[in-house]
Amino acid sequence: MKIIVGCEFSQIVTKAFREKGHEAYSCDLRPTEGNPDWHIQDNILNYLDNGWDLAIFHPECTYLTVTANKWLKDQPERKSGALVGAARRQARQEAIDFFMKLWNCNIPKICIENPVGCMSTEFRKPDQIIQPFWFGHKESKKTCLWLKNLPLLVPTNIVEEEPRMVMKSGKSLPTWFTNTKHGPDRQDIRNRTFPGIAEAMASQWE
Repeated sequence: MKIIVGCEFSQIVTKAFREKGHEAYSCDLRPTEGNPDWHIQDNILNYLDNGWDLAIFHPECTYLTVTANKWLKDQPERKSGALVGAARRQARQEAIDFFMKLWNCNIPKICIENPVGCMSTEFRKPDQIIQPFWFGHKESKKTCLWLKNLPLLVPTNIVEEEPRMVMKSGKSLPTWFTNTKHGPDRQDIRNRTFPGIAEAMASQWE
């Protein structure tokens, strides 16, 4: 198959399909961490009509997640530069429009991956919500999959979930997630596809 993995610079998913013999390419605005011969550094919207058989999209989740809802109401600007109020609402709408352009493209088989967020109400509920510990990783991370002409992923290696960390507020969070709270690469680390999930996609969506 000819496969495009949109909004991926790590090539974790791309490599999994390459190892199965498919012609797979990643596409992202940033350069890849992997093989540049398999990477398109550009806006994915410019390449949707290039004859792909399967597309797996990972659109930016910053403005789509439910955890960002507190920034939508009008409030003073943040010193961190995070968008709030009207600017945040506009950014969310642009993210929704981007998501829908990916979904409505002419590629026959599509998977869009994102955390739990507003697309469940703005579009529809995901076809499936998976966890890394279904695929050999101890980490917990609810991942929504919107699927077009693709079967649900079948767990391949269910392992025990690591204990969650209880914060001072009483809220519990995945330990791996809290351990990446600080640092310039924390967003990239949190957004990466777990290799076990990528392997399941490549094995089950041939």
